[in-house]
Amino acid sequence: MSTLSDLVLAQGPSKAEDADWLHLLVADGQLLADLAFADIVVWVPTDDGGFTAVAHARPSSSATLFYRDFVGQPIKNEWRKQVTEAYETGRIVDSTAPDWYEETPTRVRAVPVIRRLSASGPQVTGPIAILTRHTNLSEARTPGRQELTFNDCANDLFDMIASGDFPDLGAPTGPRRGAPRASDGLMRLDVEGITTFASPNALSAFNRMGFADELEGESLAEVTTGLLTGNAVVDESLPLVVTGRAPWRTDIEARGVTVSLRAIPLRSHGARTGAIILTRDVTELRHQERELITKDATIREIHHRVKNNLQTVASLLRIQARRTHSDTAREALTQAMRRVGAIAVVHDTLSEGLSQIVDFDEVFDRVLLLVAEVASAHNTTAHPTLSGSFGTLPSAYATPLALALTELVTNAVEHGLAGREGEVAIEAIRSDEALTVRVCDNGSGLPEGKVGSGLGTQIVRTLIQGELSGTIDWHTMVGSGTEVTIEIPLRYLHPTTA
Repeated sequence: MSTLSDLVLAQGPSKAEDADWLHLLVADGQLLADLAFADIVVWVPTDDGGFTAVAHARPSSSATLFYRDFVGQPIKNEWRKQVTEAYETGRIVDSTAPDWYEETPTRVRAVPVIRRLSASGPQVTGPIAILTRHTNLSEARTPGRQELTFNDCANDLFDMIASGDFPDLGAPTGPRRGAPRASDGLMRLDVEGITTFASPNALSAFNRMGFADELEGESLAEVTTGLLTGNAVVDESLPLVVTGRAPWRTDIEARGVTVSLRAIPLRSHGARTGAIILTRDVTELRHQERELITKDATIREIHHRVKNNLQTVASLLRIQARRTHSDTAREALTQAMRRVGAIAVVHDTLSEGLSQIVDFDEVFDRVLLLVAEVASAHNTTAHPTLSGSFGTLPSAYATPLALALTELVTNAVEHGLAGREGEVAIEAIRSDEALTVRVCDNGSGLPEGKVGSGLGTQIVRTLIQGELSGTIDWHTMVGSGTEVTIEIPLRYLHPTTA
């Protein structure tokens, strides 16, 4: 199914700003559907004079009319005249008689979507789309006060959509996790910030924070001030939210209860007439977020301590190597020190971020610093070069790969270039399916073309074939150097780590 942007931009290259505006509008499509107790469909004009649906929201407050999604479909003939009139005149057009959809009587309202050119200026475009509200008349009943208020709020928002006042460009963008919905709790304020309506869920949320009276007739700003008495930290945006003066969202916390508030200022002909305040008890959500933050900090601290411990082990191995008289033992301790250091580099990188994903290019740059130390110990001048990119990898991949590459590069310097000057070229090729790494040197090559059977080779095989389910291949020609090719499958990685 095509996305909203695809469907809008298909109508012409000048539609990018229109698509951005419609994205903001569609983000509140569920709110409009719930307030209107109706299905909401957004249509954009097509080159042939018709309209195509780019968004569809179903109400959670009543039964939907349309069980199949309209997105990507052309407008039905029975709605085309009404929608065309709203688009050409720039005015809201209501159906004059019940419209029948699959033997169900409905009422249709067509609302022109006007885009404001700037947050503060009066300039607006002509209609860029049409929003239609489809109300099911078969469920007709005497509406209660809450339903009447919800409908009034929906009509106010439809008027604002038709004048370019909604969505509000002054509203900050950000994560919508835990955003209040109409069913979570709704209050309506007048222009002075006095509560004229509070749904039962909204009242219950304030009762849990310690407010024992009725909200209606009270100044919401004064109510929240009373609840927050003694709180040392208060969000600076709170006064503008509880008075309905800014389209922002904030949290208030009292008696261990956290309630999220979202203000939607209501305007008529540019003048503020009141506000809708959506409320939601997000106590459990905020508790979970704090636990996640604590968990992330704990994991980072663990990686930091592991890195410190590994560096301590590496230092001890270095000291022991210097005190050892046996050349064989000294070489073994030095190799162990480098292996521990390579693992420490990965943990150091993990300790600096919030995820268990590492930028392996950064890790490998630090691993390459070990080459100079290896070369100096063997009277060798090595020129390492890196081409391509490893990309990001989870720690389960990064640690064994860093250790394996440390072994390969070290072997190239120690054995391929021993006592001479040469180059070690590392090439990384990343695709959606696999990561291929080539390590080449222009040294003497493997004796008689045979792959070594030492500890380093065994470690590389175990890490690449055992832990990473990859393959490793040695190519050598005597006197022409060695090329080692590693291929690691990435099909099991999550897309965000690619």
